[in-house]
Amino acid sequence: MKHWLVKSEPFKYSWEKFNKDGRTFWDGVRNYQARNNLREMKEGDLVLFYHSNEGKNVVGIAKVVKEAYQDPTTDDKNWVVVDLEPFQTLNNPVTLEQIKAEESLKDISLVKQGRLSVMPLKATEFDKILEMAS
Repeated sequence: MKHWLVKSEPFKYSWEKFNKDGRTFWDGVRNYQARNNLREMKEGDLVLFYHSNEGKNVVGIAKVVKEAYQDPTTDDKNWVVVDLEPFQTLNNPVTLEQIKAEESLKDISLVKQGRLSVMPLKATEFDKILEMAS
């Protein structure tokens, strides 16, 4: 199993809306590196859900329930989506400031590549963020 982080602007698609929907396809990715990360996702992988712009914090965990397929919002075959379901809401969201202050997380893509919307995490990084949320 691999671990990931996806970013969403809360005014466009919030963790709360995701929980109400119960499942969504992760669309609108138009960056090749992020697209390649979507293609690498496998059913059962765990995904941290990050609110960008407003809040700037990790708020929950999602699970990949369907692997990459053609993005239904475009005819361009270059773009894919995966289906995600909410798995767990974090008791204490973890802020970007907390992540940046944690030495073991200083090299994650969220810190190094701030504009990347879909990124891999090492298991240790994923676990550290969850530890920070407890």
